[in-house]
Amino acid sequence: MNLPISASSLYERVSRVIPKAEWLTFQDDVEAILELKRRHNAVILAHNYQTPEIFHGVADIVGDSLALARKAVEVDADVIVLAGVHFMAETAKLLNPTKTVLIPDLEAGCSLAESITPQDIALLRQAHPGVPVVTYVNTSAAVKAASDICCTSGNARQVVESLGVPKVLMLPDEYLARNVARETNVELIAWHGHCEVHELFTADDIHQLRENYPGVTVLAHPECPPDVVEAADFAGSTAVMSDYVGKKRPSRVVLLTECSMSDNVAVHHPDVEFVRPCNLCPHMKRITLGNIRKALEEGRHEVTVDPAIAADARRAVERMLAI
Repeated sequence: MNLPISASSLYERVSRVIPKAEWLTFQDDVEAILELKRRHNAVILAHNYQTPEIFHGVADIVGDSLALARKAVEVDADVIVLAGVHFMAETAKLLNPTKTVLIPDLEAGCSLAESITPQDIALLRQAHPGVPVVTYVNTSAAVKAASDICCTSGNARQVVESLGVPKVLMLPDEYLARNVARETNVELIAWHGHCEVHELFTADDIHQLRENYPGVTVLAHPECPPDVVEAADFAGSTAVMSDYVGKKRPSRVVLLTECSMSDNVAVHHPDVEFVRPCNLCPHMKRITLGNIRKALEEGRHEVTVDPAIAADARRAVERMLAI
């Protein structure tokens, strides 16, 4: 029989990245959340960009967008709390239509999701008849429904090449499309959406990092501009970045992505020095222990998907997961 985990015992996991005094301010919420999960048969899915007290403290399933999408299908619970942004909660609902899916803050959005609409896709299809549409999961359910198949930053090339066609519309992240285009012979037609976190990194940032931190290994997310990806030592999704650190064990590394990613990976690798110039995602940071607790206490905010679009959106996601 497994004994219940307490907030005090969890602190050992995060002691290297959260000061004890700060953890004490989290402890009441952590204890309450652990009990509420048991009471409501709930699980918490947390993205890699969540802060360590959420990621390592109360989450049951963690990962990048692809991992969360895959694992959401396997969830054995009545309630799913998505510690991430709204499109992720919609995706969890698409894959678990009979379960209650909650997001702690309705304002947790995404610049990429807001950059394109189903009407934009309709116009693109008119301009490029017969060209399939690959849509990044960082989009609304309505946009997914207007697409042929979804992708994540971790499987984008694989999805594009699986279609067996010479030309693909890849939406909405321009930089992801341009970075994937360098790795494939498929012609990619891009949209003009950008991630407000990753678009801020520059190649000059990398040059300065190399000057200030000799021997640093630079890992970049493929949502970064192409010149940043080219100047980095390696590029990949958040899951791939984490795997790289675990396998290669660089003595000094910088992850060009959202700030909390470095903290969460550092927990597992005390022998690696993490240089931390990073950019905060204001949407991810809307999720807190306090509003996760409220979500479980009050059943807020429930995420629903219009049945008129759910079937088509689910199909686009399931086609991705089948690859």
